[in-house]
Amino acid sequence: MMDTSARLLNLLSLLQTPREWSGTELAGRLDVSTRTIRRDIDRLRELGYPVEATLGSIGGYRLVAGRALPPLLLDDEEAVAIAVGLRAAAGSAVDGIEDASLRALTKLEQVLPSRLRYRVGALGAAVVTMTGGGPRVEPAVLTVVAGAITNHERVRFAYRAAGGAETRRHVEPQRLVATGRRWYLVAWDLDRDDWRLFRVDRLADPTATGARATARELPAADAAAFVQEKLRGLWPSAPVVVDFHTDAETVRQRLGQAPGEVEPLPDGTARWSAEADRLDWTAVRLLMLDLPFTVQSPPALIDQIRALGERAAQATA
Repeated sequence: MMDTSARLLNLLSLLQTPREWSGTELAGRLDVSTRTIRRDIDRLRELGYPVEATLGSIGGYRLVAGRALPPLLLDDEEAVAIAVGLRAAAGSAVDGIEDASLRALTKLEQVLPSRLRYRVGALGAAVVTMTGGGPRVEPAVLTVVAGAITNHERVRFAYRAAGGAETRRHVEPQRLVATGRRWYLVAWDLDRDDWRLFRVDRLADPTATGARATARELPAADAAAFVQEKLRGLWPSAPVVVDFHTDAETVRQRLGQAPGEVEPLPDGTARWSAEADRLDWTAVRLLMLDLPFTVQSPPALIDQIRALGERAAQATA
C-alpha cells in the first residue's frame, strides 16, 4: 500500500480531472477504504485545496475554485505546454504581462523534474521571441471585456478612432481576436445598429453594465473570419497578373505561401494571378523572387516597380 503522501498526491491528481468522484470510486482507485478517503479529503482541505462534497446516492467529491491558488499537479506534457505558453506570453502585446510570465516560468522551472527541465531549457535556447513595437493592451481592459463576453453582458467604453476622434460606445461584445501584435473586439454596436470592429489598444474605461446581451449571429463563419474580412476591406484589392519567364514549378517554389494561382503557359513559362491589397508590397515581393517577369496588369503595379527602380538607381549612382 502506498504511503500517505503518495496517496494524497494521487487523490489530488484524480480530483483535478473535470468530473465528480464518488467515495467508492476513489477508494477503489487508491485501494483504501472510504473512511480513509474521507480523512484524506480533510487533509487536502487543510492544505488549502477546496474540495466540495455533495450528498445523496449520486453525490461525491470534486475540486472547485477557491479564494487562493493552491499548488497544482501537472503531467509531463501539461508542464511543457505551460512553459511554452509562458515563453510566448513574454513577447505578448498585453502590457505588463512579460514580467509576470517570466516570474511564473522561473517558479515552474524550479520545480520541474530534470528530464522536463532539459526539454524546457532546450526549447528556450532554440526559440527567440520577436517582440516588435506594436500597440500595447491593458490587461484590465481584456479582463473586463472577456468577462462581459462570458457573462453575455453589454459594455460601455471610450474609443479613440484612427483619426483621433473620441466617442463613447455601447456594445454587445461577441469575441476577442488576437492577430499577432494586435487585439480586436468584435461587437454589435447598439447605437449604430450594426457589427463593428474595435482595436482594443484604443479602448478605455470599459464597464460591464449588467444588461443582458442579445444572442446574435455573426455575418461570417466565425469572429476570426469577420476580422480578416474587415481588415481586408481597409485596403481594396486589385487583380494582379504577372508572367514569369521560367517554368511553373519554379515559380510555385519561390512564391511559397503567397495567395493566388500559378498556371503553366504553352511556351513553358508561367502566369501568376492573384488579388493584391498592397501593390507596393507586391512590387517588392516580385523583385525579391529573383526571377525574370513581365507585369500584365494592373498599370499601377508597373508604376510601383518603376518607382522602386528609380529609387534604387538614385541610391547607387
